[in-house]
Amino acid sequence: MAGRADNGTRSHGSGFADAPESPVRGDLSRAVVARRTSYPRGHHIQPHWHGRAQFVFAVAGTMRVRTARHAWIVPSSRALWVPARTVHEIQMHGVVDMHSLYFSETAVAGMPSACVVLEVTPLLRELIVRAAALPAAYDEGGDDGLLMRLLTAEIRGLAPCALDLPLPDSADLMRLCERILADLSTRRPCDFDAGELSISTRTLYRRFLRETGITFARWKQQARLLESIRRLAEGAPVTTVAVDLGYERPGAFSTMFRRALGMAPRTFTAGGEGGAAKRPRAAVRVYLR
Repeated sequence: MAGRADNGTRSHGSGFADAPESPVRGDLSRAVVARRTSYPRGHHIQPHWHGRAQFVFAVAGTMRVRTARHAWIVPSSRALWVPARTVHEIQMHGVVDMHSLYFSETAVAGMPSACVVLEVTPLLRELIVRAAALPAAYDEGGDDGLLMRLLTAEIRGLAPCALDLPLPDSADLMRLCERILADLSTRRPCDFDAGELSISTRTLYRRFLRETGITFARWKQQARLLESIRRLAEGAPVTTVAVDLGYERPGAFSTMFRRALGMAPRTFTAGGEGGAAKRPRAAVRVYLR
């Protein structure tokens, strides 16, 4: 088997460089293998990789899926496509009912070539639930095979979600990002951050934009947004999340959240760890400690 892929990541993450393969269990003569697993709150799957591409979806609960350089918060309205041989780890937030689909090399034609969060349609959700209930040796030439082909076609047509938090390439800016992510409640002026690196604020802005593609101010706002999604998915009160992320007024936090995701934080919380009634339109990809 070919070696694991870095999928554009760096190996500074602990445990990623020497992560083992996790063999896909099931009938590997089938183009698509479906598995369902339930995990308790806080469960952590250590870094690993699969020989097949994986479509990771939680019917209930929220997951944090991380590679060496990026991590994605995946609520129950979304799924993550993970190409074959990509090293990743998964952290559960809440009780997670995970449904995974593993695709053979021939079945991934037209699928994304890199990790990407995808918006799950109501039709696809029901197809995934049915696929996970099929016997391992399902009849590919019969109705079960038709279901799997329809499921595969539906995934190919899913819209990618674009809200991401890119990371800089240089070590000093990476350390700055890690420091900010470790303490999102503190709002330091930009000249403080620049002074920490012994550079001017103008140089900080220019370098950050060049290396990440977004401004430093927007990056910090997105970091707080994505952390709030994780906290809300774990059941934290809206006011507590707002205060912990450095907002003086909960109303200001709610305005930011609504503008980004198309719903108020309380609506997101009431929907049940991802908004069952109304789905957020945005994606979530963020580097988290």
